[in-house]
Amino acid sequence: MPSPTDTIAAPATPTGTSAVALVRVSGPACLELGPAIFRETLEPREATHLPYHDQAGEIVDDVLVTYFAEPRSYTGEHVLEISTHGNPAIIQLVLDDLFKRGCRAADPGEFTRRAFLNGNLDLSQAEAVMDLIHARSARAIAAANQQLRGSLGQHMAKITDELLLGLARVEAYIDFPEEDLPTEDRRIVAELLDSVLRGTKRLLATHRYGDMLRDGIKTVILGEPNAGKSSLMNALLGRDRALVSDQPGTTRDYLEEAVMVGPHWLRLIDTAGLNPDPGEIERQGIAKTFERVAEADLVLLVFDVTRPTPPLPGELRGRLNPEHTRILLNKVDLLERSAAKAVAPEGFKSLEISALTETGLTDLEAEIVAWADALGPTNQNDQIAVNARHADALRRAIEGLESALTHLGANGPTELMASDLRSTLEALGEISGRIDNEEVLDRLFSTFCIGK
Repeated sequence: MPSPTDTIAAPATPTGTSAVALVRVSGPACLELGPAIFRETLEPREATHLPYHDQAGEIVDDVLVTYFAEPRSYTGEHVLEISTHGNPAIIQLVLDDLFKRGCRAADPGEFTRRAFLNGNLDLSQAEAVMDLIHARSARAIAAANQQLRGSLGQHMAKITDELLLGLARVEAYIDFPEEDLPTEDRRIVAELLDSVLRGTKRLLATHRYGDMLRDGIKTVILGEPNAGKSSLMNALLGRDRALVSDQPGTTRDYLEEAVMVGPHWLRLIDTAGLNPDPGEIERQGIAKTFERVAEADLVLLVFDVTRPTPPLPGELRGRLNPEHTRILLNKVDLLERSAAKAVAPEGFKSLEISALTETGLTDLEAEIVAWADALGPTNQNDQIAVNARHADALRRAIEGLESALTHLGANGPTELMASDLRSTLEALGEISGRIDNEEVLDRLFSTFCIGK
């Protein structure tokens, strides 16, 4: 494990040619590096335009340098942020010079890890840094910003404080076993634990929304051959991505593309047509269609409105529900020339569209945005969307709370109740970082990019 007293350096901007680039340096040597490289004393938190001198005294580049004195920096250490011209050769010359002066290359995520270890960020805020870097939609950016400002940590602090009150009352009876737990105190403990349980379940309920923000809304386009699935995908993308033909079975495999719909990022998946009498290749494509539906967040089931309502395969009917499925009655531009008319199954919301003329697409996009927003918080200024690591810890906390409440309701042993609550406290502590587990930290920060 590298020493936390080392001074580290790395580019904080992506590799490649650009107008400007940033090299970040953090550690105790920054105090001496500033005057040595720039030949004057740097005032904290003031950006200064100066030449960068290497050890040989040669000017490498004219840069904008900012010095942050500990603890008022991102990492909590002395930090130099050096903005150079975005020539990769210049960046490498600056890094080579810093390494010769005693710095070492930063590991992935090491700057943020130091910010966590120095108390500038809790673990959920550290994770939000990477979420913000990779966010692909307005909603994802908003959620990451809220978490970076400590919204999840604040919710966790409130829940943890209530849990500690309940645990303190329970453990008091372990310390003084001659006193049994009175009915009044059992009621107070039960109310505290119920409150903690409700809060924990509310946080866990944001997991699905968090997955959609980070990974995109997996949106499967489904329907019979020639219902207009590929035309719909092309219309939503605004370009011809999928082949469109009058010949049935054009799409044998699934196609996937990403598109922004309002403030949300969708992963559109165009699937093989649900042919009731498929050939061998089509049969394999339909099998993949069922797999995609099982993984979908949202299903757009396309009917050709000029034909009778098609029967759905039995295997598929059990996987669709009104909450995550919208019926699209396509080809309304041809409706006057047809005696038939498809209708949506009872209980399913439907929209009339024409993928060819783009009739109804604005309404469809508005429906998708409304559907996705309904899964998130009612207050957009309080966006919390836990990730898989948080969700695992929350599930274990819920198990501990439910077990403790069971023991409490059955007048079970106080020691077992206290053990459940301590396990719950430990699980909740993992979210904000009240843990002493080097392996967990290594795994988490190794996913970060260099320079963060």
